Amino acid sequence: MAQIIAELCQNHNGNIELLKKMIWSAADCGATHAKIQTIYSADLTFRERFEDGVIDDSDVVTSIKRPYSSELARLKKLDLSIDAHSQFIDECSAAGIVPLTTVFNRSRLKSIIDLGFKEIKIASYDCASFPLIKDIKNKFEKVYVSTGATYDHEIETTADLLSDQDFFFLHCVTIYPTPLDKLNLNRINYLRHFTNHVGFSDHTQANINGLDADIVALWKGANIIERHFTILDASKTKDGPISINPEQLKNLIEYSTMKNDELYGYVKQINNYETMLGSESHTLSDEELLNRDYYRGRFASKIDGRTIYNWEEVNL
Repeated sequence: MAQIIAELCQNHNGNIELLKKMIWSAADCGATHAKIQTIYSADLTFRERFEDGVIDDSDVVTSIKRPYSSELARLKKLDLSIDAHSQFIDECSAAGIVPLTTVFNRSRLKSIIDLGFKEIKIASYDCASFPLIKDIKNKFEKVYVSTGATYDHEIETTADLLSDQDFFFLHCVTIYPTPLDKLNLNRINYLRHFTNHVGFSDHTQANINGLDADIVALWKGANIIERHFTILDASKTKDGPISINPEQLKNLIEYSTMKNDELYGYVKQINNYETMLGSESHTLSDEELLNRDYYRGRFASKIDGRTIYNWEEVNL
């Protein structure tokens, strides 16, 4: 049976009681993990080129538009305190589900360790943040790393850094939502060169594509599926359109228990499932590169008036 990570992300809207309901719903559906994101609005970085975006002389976008003030205001409403993190862990324990979080900057790592998280997730945009990878090495029982918007040589370096501990690579495409013909699920085969623990972090549109990509990924041998999860209407949160509901999560759990030949019976019913496969090799698209440019460095450690990005070789 594959592990199923219910990515609660910020679908809690900053409400701890809603978060607790999400935990129990995910556990009741049968998910193995409930995951949050340790994001603090205070760690958001100001970078001039994203205030208005940048378009070159050929009318090509070279930086997307994400004004700092509006993003800061949005994130402030979603902050979870240290106490809320502690309640998250306790509630997961009571519900019988593994608590998991994503760390977004190096300075927050100590508090995550002190809280007692046993497993940690690294987002795609930090797969190549090698100082952060070194910081988390051998500090957790399991490490999950998404590999979207990352070059092969960077993935290989991260695999080398984590080679003496239990780590998981999750294939991911950093286009939100992800079109089916951009999924390139054969990358799962490539990632298996580095670890037997390979999965898929899915950002397809839940109300249109349902679980199709997850079914194909499981058939391809993914033993972990991460899926955004909500108990609200999809319109109520930023990540709602790519989030599955409890009924869909239950169905995903059922698919995760099936043997490969049984899964293939469902795969054959998916129209043009071959378009999801792509190849083991992958060249980052313009959209992925634009998202990498913004999201890699979106958060940073702020120490003594300095902004220290996760990829900088600086002792904190």
